[in-house]
Amino acid sequence: MTPITHKSVVTMAVPIMLANVSQPLLGVVDTAVIGQLPEAHYIGAIAIGALIFSLVYWGFGFLRMGTTGLVAKASGAGEDERALLVLARSAVLAIGLAALVILLHPLWLQAGFALMAPREELLPLANSYASIRIASAPAVLLTYTVVGWFIGRQNTRWPMLIMVSTNVLNIVLDVLFIIGLGLNSDGAAMATVVAEYLGCALALWAVWRTLPRRPGRDLLRQLLFPGPYGVLLRGNRDLFLRTVTLLLCFAFFTAMGDKLGSDTLAANSIMLQLLLLAAFALDGFAFAAEGLAGNSLGARDLQGFYAATRRCAMWCAFSAALIALFFTLMHVPLFALMTNIPEVRTVMLQHRGWLLVLPLVAAPSYLLDGVFIGSAETRYMMITMLFSALGVYLPLWFFTRDWGNHGLWLAFTAFNAARGATLYYYYRRLSNKNGWLGEEGAQKSAGKGLETGTS
Repeated sequence: MTPITHKSVVTMAVPIMLANVSQPLLGVVDTAVIGQLPEAHYIGAIAIGALIFSLVYWGFGFLRMGTTGLVAKASGAGEDERALLVLARSAVLAIGLAALVILLHPLWLQAGFALMAPREELLPLANSYASIRIASAPAVLLTYTVVGWFIGRQNTRWPMLIMVSTNVLNIVLDVLFIIGLGLNSDGAAMATVVAEYLGCALALWAVWRTLPRRPGRDLLRQLLFPGPYGVLLRGNRDLFLRTVTLLLCFAFFTAMGDKLGSDTLAANSIMLQLLLLAAFALDGFAFAAEGLAGNSLGARDLQGFYAATRRCAMWCAFSAALIALFFTLMHVPLFALMTNIPEVRTVMLQHRGWLLVLPLVAAPSYLLDGVFIGSAETRYMMITMLFSALGVYLPLWFFTRDWGNHGLWLAFTAFNAARGATLYYYYRRLSNKNGWLGEEGAQKSAGKGLETGTS
């Protein structure tokens, strides 16, 4: 295999970083545009509606993550046909799940609002926002699979073009629908639906253009066998549970902020959007780790796997430090850009310390998520997420309730720290046992004296 250098890591990470930043940037623009309206409850309505929406759509993020890991290993082993078959099956699965999401949306939407229990004046706006957004389910889930296929093949340029194009269009439509047409929070939802379908069309065209050869009847015949879909679902079960737990933690954070008042909810929502911007930027190196580590393991190149992990970790840490420094120097103008409501700015300034420290605390979990996804060792991601949520986040929030919003932010910060620490524990454990290649690989590599990569 080609040696994994710092240049190869950066070359793969930078396009996906730009693409990833465009995703939360869309949320930032949504919030900034709505924040110029005279009432804070529009910000809260988007926060509530978008998070309930995310509990469903992001819950199916395994369609991307699972596709990436399987495709990366198949590509590393030189089995391009198998990689294409993974994409095709994941796409069929995505369409079926999207139909189910749309069919059942009255039930999960009602359950989501019952879980978050927004104040009475927010409920109609949040309900309208989420009801519009659900129309984009097929486009969203299908695009997940395409992006996962490209990343697994170490091609991050097309995902960048797909996501950036989608989100730039969404931003333009935001301004048109919200400010120009006066549609408020409904306008934000409509803009997203239109942009996501156009982005899906671009994604499908990109796959067709980059296929090594056109799929034949043999591939279509293989799609008719039901067995592999069950295997695909079972293999992604851990990713699904992990993602749903993560989203419930975000939903809990927003719901508890709502209990502290509309100004606190709006301030927390804006700060969370800025943190998501940082998280998606850092995920560029996690995505690079997915592709590079998965390809190395597919080729049974354990030294390449450890080299990819170390180099991605170094760049992730450096980037987290730069982001923390940026927030330290620029938080005042950022807050002013996000909202013109004095009470909301005051709450944000009182809690700015959490915004400065979280990128550093959370960076290890982002990077190690990429390593475990690329290696298809997703069970550990579920275990560590459940422990961090149930064993750290909720208990710490319970015992610091008297601290108000600072207690909520402390619990959220500790939750992110626990994710990174427990994932690193399992990384060391698998490395020390030579377990990344399975039992067969462990026996072979043990005799070769390969590096453990635990430094």
